[in-house]
Amino acid sequence: MEYNKVVMSKKPQSHADRADILIGGGGLAGLALAIALREALGDAFHVVVADPALDRAPGDARASAIAAAARRLFETIGVWDEVAAGAQPILDMVVTDSKLDDAMRPTFLTFDGEIAPGEPFAHMIENNALIASLLKKARETGVDLRTDAVADFDTQPGGIVVRLASGATIPARLLVAADGARSAIRERAGIASHGWDYQQSGIVTTVAHERAHHGRAEEHFLPAGPFAILPLTGNRSSIVWTEQRTEADRIVALPDSEFHTELERRFGLHLGDIAIAGPRRAYPLGLSVARSFIAERVALIGDAAHVIHPIAGQGLNMGLRDVAALAEAVVDAARLGLDIGGATVLDRYQRWRRFDTMAMGVATDGLNRLFSNQSDVLRLLRDTGLGIVDRIPTLKDFFIREAAGITGAAPKLLKGEAL
Repeated sequence: MEYNKVVMSKKPQSHADRADILIGGGGLAGLALAIALREALGDAFHVVVADPALDRAPGDARASAIAAAARRLFETIGVWDEVAAGAQPILDMVVTDSKLDDAMRPTFLTFDGEIAPGEPFAHMIENNALIASLLKKARETGVDLRTDAVADFDTQPGGIVVRLASGATIPARLLVAADGARSAIRERAGIASHGWDYQQSGIVTTVAHERAHHGRAEEHFLPAGPFAILPLTGNRSSIVWTEQRTEADRIVALPDSEFHTELERRFGLHLGDIAIAGPRRAYPLGLSVARSFIAERVALIGDAAHVIHPIAGQGLNMGLRDVAALAEAVVDAARLGLDIGGATVLDRYQRWRRFDTMAMGVATDGLNRLFSNQSDVLRLLRDTGLGIVDRIPTLKDFFIREAAGITGAAPKLLKGEAL
């Protein structure tokens, strides 16, 4: 009832003048959350997504590994069918460990790519296609899309009043920060973020190759960091290539022919001749986890809450786990007539997500430190460890199910269940 006093305090408000939830940020996580809430709670539940980039053509040239749990979420909210034809299943994976100029790259670890018959543990999909599908579904479900940014907000008894950059003011019950690693909402909420810079960058591009990849993903651990070859539809692969930052900047700035030479040294010739088939860009890498995922009437999701090393391909999937957990906490509260932005709901969300996030952050940080170095002693130890894992099927099965996101007390959407 106090929320109603907030939104009615000056004049009667139309449906468009208020929101149940306002999501700052219209990327993959923000749009997925908006759709999930509208699908579960219907037209009476008003969801606003505010992002000044919403009216721009998708410009993310990267591709993402969508784990099985995340794919189930997209299926449940009605997005996957739109993009399924362009999604490449990962059918198996090999891991090697070598120096850059070694003549051979022995395989130390292999994974079959299915968690169940006919269900791959992950698919590769280009981000632009996924964002376009999410935007289309958001419009169809009646999400209120605003090409605007969250400029400020103030909490009041029973609600939060959000001011947009345009000057518009929207009272809401909950504000969600989905505005990326440099989240202005997180900073405005006074939530510190702790972590460190790896002084590495991930070079990302797309490669066309002569021979078929047959759905195989490859992770070559080189002294500078992992070099991943991730299969896309057709004879194409997405490259995620870790280097020290100064070296990455040098490589990205090379003329095309010299960049091709550096790429081929790492890619190899096992798929025949290769050609650059997309833009190249270097992204700085680091670890950052918010001290809290919540504040008064504020929740953080995706990169606003955590940024981890891409060594395990879990960054986006962690954000989608946030989406599933927060959506379920809000929907359950709404159906019980509880305050969806209250401390009880937000505490439930944080308990669900924070330990998992910290564990994944520690794991990826440890893997990066273990593999991104020149030590022959560490190389011997890690190769021995990889070989042991490769010979224990139950351990390999555990790791593949963990990567697929289907272990533990998963939220309903990650199990393919409607809210």
